[in-house]
Amino acid sequence: MVFMDMMLMIISSLILVVCVLVGVAFMV
Repeated sequence: MVFMDMMLMIISSLILVVCVLVGVAFMV
């Protein structure tokens, strides 16, 4: 269960980073 929670946190943080990168790419 702890491993699943860690994977969910890592996946959600990766998605957040991708969203920020896409936003910056569109801003430039």
